[in-house]
Amino acid sequence: MKLERQSKVVATEKKAGMGLNRRQFLKNAGVTTGGIAAASMLGAGMIRKAEASQVADSNAPIEVKKTICSHCSVGCGIYAEVQNGVWVGQEPAFDHPINRGGHCAKGASIRHHGHSEKRVKYPMKLEGGKWKKLSWDTAINEIGDLMLKIREESGPDALFFMGSAKFSNEQCYMYRKFAAMWGTNNIDHSARICHSTTVAGVANTWGYGAMTNSYNDMHNCKSMLFIGSNPAEAHPVAMQHILTGKERGAKMIVVDPRFTRTAAHADEYVHIRPGTDIPFIYGLLWHIFENGWEDPDFIKRRVYGMEMIREEVKKYHPAEVEDLTSVPAEQMRRVAKTLAEHRPGTIVWCMGGTQHTVGNANTRAYCILQLALGNMGTSGGGANIFRGHDNVQGATDIGLLFDTLPGYYGLKTGSWKHWCNVWDLDYDWVKSRFDQGTYLGKTPMNTPGIPCSRWHDGVMEDPKKLGQKDNVRMAFFWGQSVNTETRGREVREALNKMDAVVVVDPYPTMAGVMHQRKDNVYLLPAATQFETYGSVTASNRSIQWRSQVIEPAFEAKPDHEIMYLLAKKLGFAEQYTKRMKVTNNQPDVDDMVREWNRGMWTIGMTGQSPERIRQHQENWHTFSWEDLAAPGGPAKGETYGLPWPCWGTAEVKHPGSHILYDTSKHIMEGGGNFRARFGVEHNGVNILAEDPGSKGNEIGDGHPEFTADMLKQLGWWDELTAEEKKYAEGKNWKTDISGGIQRVAMKHGCIPYGNAKARVRVWTFPDEIPVHREPLYTPRRDLIAKYPTYDDRQVHRLPTLYKSIQDKVISENLDKRFPLAVTTGRLVEYEGGGEETRSNPWLAELQQEMFVEIHPADAADRGILDGDTVKLQSPEGAVLTLQAMVTERVTAGECFMPYHFAGVFEGEELQYPESGGVSTKPYVVGESANTAMTYGYDPVTQMQETKASLCQIVKA
Repeated sequence: MKLERQSKVVATEKKAGMGLNRRQFLKNAGVTTGGIAAASMLGAGMIRKAEASQVADSNAPIEVKKTICSHCSVGCGIYAEVQNGVWVGQEPAFDHPINRGGHCAKGASIRHHGHSEKRVKYPMKLEGGKWKKLSWDTAINEIGDLMLKIREESGPDALFFMGSAKFSNEQCYMYRKFAAMWGTNNIDHSARICHSTTVAGVANTWGYGAMTNSYNDMHNCKSMLFIGSNPAEAHPVAMQHILTGKERGAKMIVVDPRFTRTAAHADEYVHIRPGTDIPFIYGLLWHIFENGWEDPDFIKRRVYGMEMIREEVKKYHPAEVEDLTSVPAEQMRRVAKTLAEHRPGTIVWCMGGTQHTVGNANTRAYCILQLALGNMGTSGGGANIFRGHDNVQGATDIGLLFDTLPGYYGLKTGSWKHWCNVWDLDYDWVKSRFDQGTYLGKTPMNTPGIPCSRWHDGVMEDPKKLGQKDNVRMAFFWGQSVNTETRGREVREALNKMDAVVVVDPYPTMAGVMHQRKDNVYLLPAATQFETYGSVTASNRSIQWRSQVIEPAFEAKPDHEIMYLLAKKLGFAEQYTKRMKVTNNQPDVDDMVREWNRGMWTIGMTGQSPERIRQHQENWHTFSWEDLAAPGGPAKGETYGLPWPCWGTAEVKHPGSHILYDTSKHIMEGGGNFRARFGVEHNGVNILAEDPGSKGNEIGDGHPEFTADMLKQLGWWDELTAEEKKYAEGKNWKTDISGGIQRVAMKHGCIPYGNAKARVRVWTFPDEIPVHREPLYTPRRDLIAKYPTYDDRQVHRLPTLYKSIQDKVISENLDKRFPLAVTTGRLVEYEGGGEETRSNPWLAELQQEMFVEIHPADAADRGILDGDTVKLQSPEGAVLTLQAMVTERVTAGECFMPYHFAGVFEGEELQYPESGGVSTKPYVVGESANTAMTYGYDPVTQMQETKASLCQIVKA
């Protein structure tokens, strides 16, 4: 099989927007030997000052500071070496319990972000088609005046606040709080377009929507099923844990439309047709149930509704599954048998599984497979859901979302009253900040806002069809760019139409350059995470502390300082920071931690005080690489990072929970069971566990969530202190801010959230159990009648199309005119939208071309050679200019694009501003894959469809 790219064609370097080949890149950079790391290519900008050779003769001491990589969610530790205030060197932390000295290419080049000459160096404004420098005072005043004008004319929902998975936990918290003080739920971050379907699907199965085990725990797996996950490129350091598990005997199975670098390590690679995850999982379950390979005891004690799955699975017999998925019947049986014979096993998924119109159902299907096999709540099992950005887990937990408050509290009045209690604010004042109208029968304060996947529809949609007063007229793109969204043409049109665009980021991002505006675009230079400090949550729920490495470069300010300056301008700074000390316009980070500790009882982000988090950072070396536990030292008995739930207050000293739902341990040792989130019965059937749950549970069986009344019924009320009783009266385990209800429940060995069965039937979702539905842009029109999509519907504030799109595909023969299935994914060299990593010269050398992978047969049919310039045409009209990579990594009829590129829009090379006399244009630019990706959204979360669409490719 041809796995690696053949030679590149040098001629492509001359074509607009196609970047440079390696030879010309090095030549232009002045590098003749030694690769791009040679200092001679760096010019006379700030980056030169960071080279160690410039300070080698200095007698200044080198200070070593501990920080965490800001790329993916693995959470690798870094030792940063600082001399004379300059970050001069770094080492991967060999004593860190997660990466143990491992680095990927991105992590190894991380210090460049602190002094990149490509950064925005001071506030800027586009005026009359030209960029001009502003003072911070002028920028804040102008932006604030615009906000207040729009609020007066169109209400608070006419603004959209795009947030960031690059914020610290504390900055996420302050941004969500900022939106609440402004009076809108139109706030979101990139989890919407990466794992929102995971959170919804998984939380509605067993209680929490997060990774249940850890990277380290994969050492103990007997089998590992990767579906829509490519950690060799997306989470490279995680591979050391995966390969340790494999070396110890685990069977590794990779399921993906494309033969990835992860698949190259697998015992079994399974090619799957894009968009057929549910038939694949049901095909495995068909063999599991047919052969009695399920775990009947586990199902009886801890699972509700499996009989309904058994009936559904009967429809997915081997021949049907082979037709739907392209997986041969023999291989399906072999994979099912492998999983059954090698338990405990884990399942790993990423965006290949989540970014679908049926994304929530996909994630529920993965959970159902693990429940059927009894793989939950045990070491070596679980759902290891690898998150993307470094703090996408924390940003989600903190509630930087359009449909929740911090801690997944939702938007009901009770949730708002809880957080007003946490903030020491009058509920009526907070309520008064929101639009008091009713739209489509709902009030904005209690209705999910507009998601970041569709903010542009909030701009462009007929306001009569919106669940708010008016269109979005102004947007903040704070630490997140727009090339991550599908339907690029509509995104550009929306950028053009708004009153103003505000980009807050170390780099200008595509939000600052993709538009065709002449006025009212503001660029505000945010500090990187290495120029501030705070906590960050890795994918396994471990909360880690980042120390500040260097002072903010140029005129950059930390994100929370910029938020505070805006709050002052807008008139709610006093309420915004009521419980916080503010120094030099910066709210105290420790006070922020203590405030989110005060409120986030739902998920146990209450026991991680700043002191406890820092103590873990100071003692990396005392935690085990095997299970993250500290056998000795200051944090003896605790799990690294105090992964939530870390129950009670910090004084309770809960050790954190390494493995969720583990009934073999006492709650005070990190034990747990499935959550009683869905009541005590359904259709008259008891759905509490027929099992005592976590070790030491004095109730001895399934039980509901703890409330004040339940404590009284059990005779445990008087175990509360007098002060605790004052707070607990009339409350439950989620709203008692004293923590007394949790403390007493744990004293008796009980999980505060109850002890119930996981459910495989989600009666509040459009599909009660997962069912296959063909993608909107399907190449298999013959399957639509049997597996149709949803009817068009209103989802929260926006009309959302399904059947009308699928009907159009057929009526206009789009599946015939655009016969190639197209999917997207990550590269090891770049991350996210790529603005930061493509502006890094070390990384830019590694991959200089935006490309599309196409199978040799499809290439031959089109007269395309490897390295040719091609046009990729979308059925919605966009045309991308790309380089062809002819490879058997993809199968005939399918193709693949990476999504990290931007800076070229349908052949037009975009113009980046100069800042400090230096162009902010990244070293590498290219077409954005999402310009060509088409309409399609999950009906529960509004996750965009990027993994199953259609295209045509022709030679340019």
